[in-house]
Amino acid sequence: MKRARSKRPARARPAAARTAAPPLSVVILAAGQGKRMHSDLPKVLQPLAGRPLLAHVIATARALAPAGIQVVYGHGGEKVRAALASEPVSWVLQEPQLGTGHAVQQVASQLDDAHRVLILYGDVPLIRPGTLQQLLELAGARSLALLSARLDDPSGYGRIVRDARGHVRRIVEHRDAKAPRELALRECNTGVMALPAAPLKSWLARLRNDNTQREYYLTDVIALAVAQRFAVRALIAPSADEVLGINDKAQLAAAETALRRRTVGELLQAGATVIDPERLDVRGRVRLGRDVVLDVNVVLEGDVVLGDRVRIGAGCIVRDSEIGADTQVQPFCSIDQARIGSACRIGPFARIRPDTTLGTEAHIGNFVEVKNSQLGPRSKANHLTYLGDASVGADVNVGAGTITCNYDGANKSRTLIEDGAFIGSGSMLVAPVRVGAGATIGAGSTISQDAPAGELTVARSRQVTVRGWQRPKKRGA
Repeated sequence: MKRARSKRPARARPAAARTAAPPLSVVILAAGQGKRMHSDLPKVLQPLAGRPLLAHVIATARALAPAGIQVVYGHGGEKVRAALASEPVSWVLQEPQLGTGHAVQQVASQLDDAHRVLILYGDVPLIRPGTLQQLLELAGARSLALLSARLDDPSGYGRIVRDARGHVRRIVEHRDAKAPRELALRECNTGVMALPAAPLKSWLARLRNDNTQREYYLTDVIALAVAQRFAVRALIAPSADEVLGINDKAQLAAAETALRRRTVGELLQAGATVIDPERLDVRGRVRLGRDVVLDVNVVLEGDVVLGDRVRIGAGCIVRDSEIGADTQVQPFCSIDQARIGSACRIGPFARIRPDTTLGTEAHIGNFVEVKNSQLGPRSKANHLTYLGDASVGADVNVGAGTITCNYDGANKSRTLIEDGAFIGSGSMLVAPVRVGAGATIGAGSTISQDAPAGELTVARSRQVTVRGWQRPKKRGA
């Protein structure tokens, strides 16, 4: 008699395989004119923390790793595309502009039926990726997710209307809200929504423009979804700041303040000492080590790296630069696209221009300008000096009032100052020229030929006293 074979239990699929979300398509509506900006610059190109509003929204969308990003543009279209030409997005023109529903209709044919769709706005730049991730988790094959906000002053926003059980039934645009009960609602629609692509496309085809603006409202898809028994879920934004829409310069300033506070808060959490959080501006990305100190009215722009124990004095601007550990930047310095070594001392009132590199323990003092130059370890230029297109070795002392004369009116030339050289005060080094290792240049010299290593080179005109000479006097005096 044969034994019956026992059946092996079927292997359970990993949870991730069972719940894998459909691919994501992001649509960013950025066709608005922005009349209230009173600016020739399109609204979505208005600057926020040094970048266009639309650039912030695109960066947030990219953080969600979507399959594609479609940007619907309109007013100032070529300016918008040119300003953001490097962004990995698809551009879709909305012409004419007939409302938000009409805008999404322009991309409907490009949306894969199997995708989820997230709709964002080019003038709502402060939403965090984490908030959008929560919103996406509420959207399913038979559900639509809205991002809402509770506002003390809901003027201008569409009101979310819920039924007795708290389910979202529809959205009433502010201009169409007439009943006192509708006007009293404080939960507002931000316009941001996530939903499956296939039903979205069918609802877009059914939109009507029978409203006071004669526009096609995207919010009308809510009522269509409810009619087809789709669940409509609303996620209330963690803070009103995240959903700030920007339509004028006052709202732009409010967004700047909100973003500054958020960014400074992140630096504080990372361990930075910020003397006054209300007087630090961050317009980019900052990476910092331990025990960094930032004084008042500091501006950090672009990609900035600050090493351990870096101290930035009051009123400094640092842009796209790296500053090594233990370096001190005294007040009112400008550092732009430079690489500063460790234990350097800069300023006050110094200007470090692009393509400059300072070695360990280099000193750049008050009213010194350095451009496209390299200074070796322990080299110093402490007062009233211009170093342009110069290669300076280690342990060099550059005296006060020294200038590298690098421009002849047509071309730039380089100055080479080798290790251990001493440049006397008030010297003019006429490039191209080389000062040898250990050489000394006498104060007040104009050096137009190479100075040999280890020697004193002096180039001064003969001193003459003119006896009896008198200064000119004003006529009639």
